[in-house]
Parts: sequence; structure tokens; C-alpha cells
Amino acid sequence: MTGKISIDCSVPNLRKIWLNFHKGKRKSRAIDYFAYYLERELEKLSLDLTSKTYKHGNYYSFMVFDNKKRKIEVAAIRDRIVHRLIYEYLVEIFDKSFIYDAWSCRKNKGLIQAIKRCQYFADRHRKYFFWKADVVKFFQSVDQDNLIKYIERKVKERDTIELIKEVVYCYTGTQKGKGMPIGNLTSQIFANIYMNELDFFMQHKIKHLGYMRYGDDFLVFGKNREELEAICEKVTDFVTNTLKLTLHGKIEEIFRVKSGIKFLGVQVFPGQRFVSKRNKKRIFKRMDLTNNASYFGMIKHHQPKLKMNLAWKLLEGLPYD
Repeated sequence: MTGKISIDCSVPNLRKIWLNFHKGKRKSRAIDYFAYYLERELEKLSLDLTSKTYKHGNYYSFMVFDNKKRKIEVAAIRDRIVHRLIYEYLVEIFDKSFIYDAWSCRKNKGLIQAIKRCQYFADRHRKYFFWKADVVKFFQSVDQDNLIKYIERKVKERDTIELIKEVVYCYTGTQKGKGMPIGNLTSQIFANIYMNELDFFMQHKIKHLGYMRYGDDFLVFGKNREELEAICEKVTDFVTNTLKLTLHGKIEEIFRVKSGIKFLGVQVFPGQRFVSKRNKKRIFKRMDLTNNASYFGMIKHHQPKLKMNLAWKLLEGLPYD
């Protein structure tokens, strides 16, 4: 049945999508307005979708400075409901076909589990080497025609494809025909669909000791430097010519596993791992009584002894009676 069932654009299904979208969202004027006129807005959206007259609106953008400067682009509420509609549809179709070692934005996967998997590889291949790489400006560089082609391999229903095209092609980044917005829910599944091409290339065309990917960051393990240099050359050629992307990681990013793997904000060594110095500074700078639970939850998986230092930091910030 994969790819043969159109997206359900009925009002009852859109209401369910709205509830999933609304859950945990911060209050805003736009969300409050949509919620107040919910039935009217859902009926209008359903009509636009089923009559094929739906047009995606403009994005508004803002800058965030978290490690590096990033432009976040946000769509209107009705468009974000369509994003979730497409996201849930595509996840149901594609997720089961993704390889085990694709760790980002998937149920029962995620950041913590990816770091644990990295630890597993470090322990298992402690005598060997690894190559770390990532894509230069991945979200700005994704080829939109390529993305649609990869989606069409599993989604055959034309009305559904046209709706997905409306969402993909409405985004105009710095280069025509390239990019998808950072912050979109659809961008999460689109990224995994796009990078799934690399995953399968690594799984079926490349001999290696281990491979794992989180977003556009990936690690490859090999027995020696020469083996990984050959892999680096083949993967770079595939990424450049097939995916039309550019890699950051070159041959100089090949290291011994025992020297440590800097990955996803953690330094992983055989038998142990530590929160990176940069992330440790950020935690100490940002943590307070309102957000300490999330930080404690993160570090307990990687560096339990750091919890005591964080606890003292909290106590030092409390007012005296």
C-alpha cells in the first residue's frame, strides 16, 4: 500500500493534526487567533487542499546565535498544519526504509541515543580509525528537484506529490532551486529522505567497520588511514555529483579512535565520554532554576560527576534567607 493512499485532508483529520501541532506550543497571537476560529479555519484549509487551490504563504525569519549564526524561517499557522500533515504522512511511508544508523528526528532515536551509539563504535573499534564529515550549509544547499525525485520513488499519488511540491518549491533561498527552511517540521523528514541516499550508498557500495549519521553529520570507521582515505574519495564524489552537496570533512579529518571523537557536543573516548568544553561553558552560563531539569537530564548520560558542579552553581545563585 506504500505511496498509493492520498493524504487525508478531511476536517476531522486536520483537527487531529491541529491537536498534535498545538501540543506544547507557546502561546502567541497567531495561535490564539487560529484556535478561536478553529472550525472555520480548518474547513477553509480542508476545502483549499481538496480542491487543489492551496497556496503556501510567505515565511518570516529571524536570526539565532547558538554556536553559530542561523536564519530561522517560520510559516503561518495554516501552513504549519500542512507541514505536519505532510510530515506524518511521509514518516509513515519512509521511516521503515531508513537504515538503523540514521539517528536524527526519528522515534526512539535522537541525540542521546546517537551519542550512545557513537560510544558503542568507539569501544568496539578502539584500535582503529574514524573519519568525521558533514555537509556545508546543508539546509541551504539541498537540491529541490532531487528531493522531489527521491520522494516520488515511494509516493505515487499525483495530488499528494503536487501538494508536497507546493511546500518544497515555495521556499526560495539564496539560490534558485536550492534549500529548505531551518525550523520547518517538514525539513526534518526531507533531510532524512535526502541523506538516505548517502546511507544506502554507504551500506551497499562501501566496505567499512561502521557508519552512523545524525542529520548531515556522519562518522565512518575503518581499519587504517589508507582504507578511510579511499572511502573519503568515493563518498566525496557521490555527495558532490549525485547529491549535489559539498562536504566539510576531508582526508585531514581522519583520526585514531583512541584520540577521541568530537561528535554532537560530546567528546567520546573508548570506555568514557565527556561533555565538550564549549557545551560545558554554555550549560554553566545558561542554566538556572527554570531549566535545570533539561540540563541535568542531558549530562547524566555522559558525565555524571558534572552534576555536582552544576548543583553547586545553582545553589550559589540562590538568594539568602
